[in-house]
Amino acid sequence: MVTSLATDRFTTYGASHQAVMVLLVVGAVALVCLGRSQRATDAADHFSRWFGIGIVVLTVPLQVLYNSPRFFDFDRTLPIQLCDLASLAAVYALWTHRAWATALTYFWGLTLTTQAVITPALSADFPDLQFVLYWGMHLLVVLAAIYLVWGLGLAPDWRGYRIAIATTAVWAVSVFVFNLVAGANYGYLNAKPGSASILDLLGPWPWYLVAEIAIIAAVWALMTWPWVVLTANHERGRLPSPR
Repeated sequence: MVTSLATDRFTTYGASHQAVMVLLVVGAVALVCLGRSQRATDAADHFSRWFGIGIVVLTVPLQVLYNSPRFFDFDRTLPIQLCDLASLAAVYALWTHRAWATALTYFWGLTLTTQAVITPALSADFPDLQFVLYWGMHLLVVLAAIYLVWGLGLAPDWRGYRIAIATTAVWAVSVFVFNLVAGANYGYLNAKPGSASILDLLGPWPWYLVAEIAIIAAVWALMTWPWVVLTANHERGRLPSPR
């Protein structure tokens, strides 16, 4: 079990959590404005790379901390969750502006990393190092998705959607096999969590996995469709470019 170095324990939706949520909203607005002012300029490349370096600076120490003897928990802290992969995708997307990496950052960041923001698995409160690194990594991944798509206009398309679905499927199969071999349950792919959760509404194993797949595919499709329509309308000369 991961323990805290702090004397104060984090409270979900307490004062520090509310402050983080406000910071996320303010940061999102600022980055959208900044990104739109930087479109098609060298400034976008420079800022994006520094943004990516910032994620690395926070993510690496967080992983070192979580896998140190005091914090390590084989069933929880190995860096194989999709949130961990989302941080890697965000760094690469910021550094290169590649469409497939941006798509992964967009889908994983806005639907999976946000879960860690809304319902954080965190015990330490501010100013504990765990608190700072946890929120720094997760907020920057979400903000990277917002900056890339709404700021720089690197909108996802159906190809990016297919890549995100395929990549997520490969992750799920790989982690499922790892769980079988190691006796773990990352991603709750092999069993439901021991306590009550939203997965209880989706039926027993493996049917809740089937339901999750359908929900993710549908939500990501809905997240893609408006951008595809905007791009098509732009090409017909009806609307300003979303990119």
